[in-house]
Order: sequence, then C-alpha cells, then structure tokens
Amino acid sequence: MKLFQQKTVINKCETAKEFAEAYQIGKGDFILASKSTYDAYFTPLGLDAHVEYKSEYGKGEPTDVMIDALIADYKASGCDRIIAIGGGGVIDMAKILVLEGEHTAEQVYRRQVPLKKAHTLIAVPTTCGAGSEVSNVSIAELTSIHSKMGLADDSIFADEAVLVPELLTKLPYSFFATSAIDAFIHAIESYVSPKATLYTRMFSNQAMEMILDGFQKIVEHGPEYRMEILDQFLIASDLAGVAFGNAGTGAVHAMSYPLSGEYHVAHGEANYLFLTAVFAEYQRVNPDGELKELNEHLAGLLHCEVDQVYVEIEKLLDKIIARKKLHEYGMTEDQIQSFAEGVEQNQQRLLNQSYVKFNVEQMVKIYRQLF
Repeated sequence: MKLFQQKTVINKCETAKEFAEAYQIGKGDFILASKSTYDAYFTPLGLDAHVEYKSEYGKGEPTDVMIDALIADYKASGCDRIIAIGGGGVIDMAKILVLEGEHTAEQVYRRQVPLKKAHTLIAVPTTCGAGSEVSNVSIAELTSIHSKMGLADDSIFADEAVLVPELLTKLPYSFFATSAIDAFIHAIESYVSPKATLYTRMFSNQAMEMILDGFQKIVEHGPEYRMEILDQFLIASDLAGVAFGNAGTGAVHAMSYPLSGEYHVAHGEANYLFLTAVFAEYQRVNPDGELKELNEHLAGLLHCEVDQVYVEIEKLLDKIIARKKLHEYGMTEDQIQSFAEGVEQNQQRLLNQSYVKFNVEQMVKIYRQLF
C-alpha cells in the first residue's frame, strides 16, 4: 500500500516580478493565464513569452471542447515549457498539455489513450481553493454527457508549484470565499477517504486548522481582513491539495459535478452546497471510525460539542457567504433522479473514495433536501 507521495516541488515568491525573474520566463514558454490576473501583474513586466488566456477558449469551467482548442494552439506554438497562472480551471486545462501524442481531451479523460508526460509544467495558483497545483487530478466537463469527469494520473503532476501571495490581492471576495471553502472540503473529504493515511491526515488537519482559524477571523473583523491573511489561506489550500492528491475527494465532489456541468456553477460554490448534507448522511450511516476522529478534531477547532460540529460549520460558512437552493440555479425537480443516476454512472472514481459509498436512493434524498 502506497502511503504518501509528493512529486511536485513547492516554491514561493512574494510577487509576480520575483517569480518571473526567478524562472527567467521568456521565449519558449507557453503561458495559459486568467486574463485579468495576467494584465494586472504580468503585462507590465513585458515578458517575451507566448501567452493565451483561458477566456479565449470559453466561459466558465473547462470543457473538453475548450481543451481541444488549447491543445491545438499549444502544438502550433512550438513551445516546450508550460506555465499555468490561474485558478483550478486554468491549471487543470494546462495539465493535459503535458501529454505526448495525438489525442482529444475526451479520449484522455476516458483513458482511451496512453498517458505519458512529455513537457514541463509550472503551476501558479491565483485562488486559495483548488489545490490543483500539487495534485495529479484534472477535471473538465465532457460535453457529450453534460457532466464533469475527473482524471487522476501521475503523468499530469505539475513539475513545480509556485505560491505567489500577491496574485490573490485582487481576487473578489465571493471567489475568495467559495475557493477557500472548497479547500476546506478537500481537507475533510480526504481525511475520511478510504485511501487516507497518517501522512495525508497530517496535511488535512493542518489545512482545516488554518482555514477555520482564518474564517473565524474574517467573521470577527470583516471581509477585508482577508487581505491580512492571504498567505495563510494560500498555504492551507496547498496543504489540502497535497492531502486530496494522495487520498482523493468523495461524494461532495461527485454530487456537485452534474450541477456544475449542466448549469455552469463555479466548482467551489457547487461543492459548498453539498458539504454539510453529505457529511450528515455519513454521520447517519456510519458515525464511527475516521468520521468520529474528524468530528472530534473539528469540535476542538470550533469550540463546540461533537454532535454540533456540522451545525456550527454551517453557521460559520453561512457568515462567510450565503448558500442558495438547487432550484435557484435552474435545476428542476425532474432532474433529481437523473442527476443521482448520472453520478452513479459517471463518478465511480469519487464514489469509491467516499467515506460511505452512496447509492442512487441516498443521493436522491440529498438532492431533494437541497432542492
């Protein structure tokens, strides 16, 4: 049994300028970036690199169609080193560029072609949630099934992850909040995963502690206080990424994917909707084992009784950002059954990593509860 691995080298630069100079970015580099971030921090540096923006390929979360267009542009550029500067979507798209051979994105995500790394990838996160810079996971919507699908393979690890706190300073509060909540979900889902080990739980525990501490400070001092602790959230997100990169996420992610695929709800926001409902069902079905340990740890961080953990988490997170009901995104009651069946059909990788492997009936109950 493999206990732990960390293939990506993790570095830190305080500013975009420091990063560009340290890595001597220039000719031969293919940059995929979020346009607003690149314009704010990198355009003034006048870098002589090939730059593409995620927005040129489409809006919202990555799709196989967007990635196919990106692959074509990368191959035409003649570049070798890939630099991804953005949120999880940007980094997830860039991960597919490292593979050798001719293939479509759908073939890659369905593992219908050999996966062999051929190019260098440097990942620079601009949110504090995805953790994609240190994971071997890439997620995209397959347009043929209108749902997200995840690929987990060691061939798509970034060679280096570079944490640059300056790049979070212009992140809107709503994106900060949902991405940080997503990092928290990575930490707790990976903690109770059947693949978790003592090593991965150390990373999960530290990430949970840092994120909840940060949320409590924001509730006390106000949203703008986040600017004082961006470094804390960036590192916590990275720690959670290491944990889920080894142990995986579970039913929260699995059940959120149809909502994101069908209604283009941002990844972190979609996960947030399912967090406490999924863990309440875990608690109902199997309250002992790793979940009991997790709840005791969370009770200590939240200063509450163990049986009040998810009530207190819900209260805290609702003070960070309010949640919506599923129908407010356009989901219809008729889709409850089809969403649950689609998760069972397309998300076995995540369901197998869940603390409790849900069946269709359990998922229908959760969708109905949140509808």
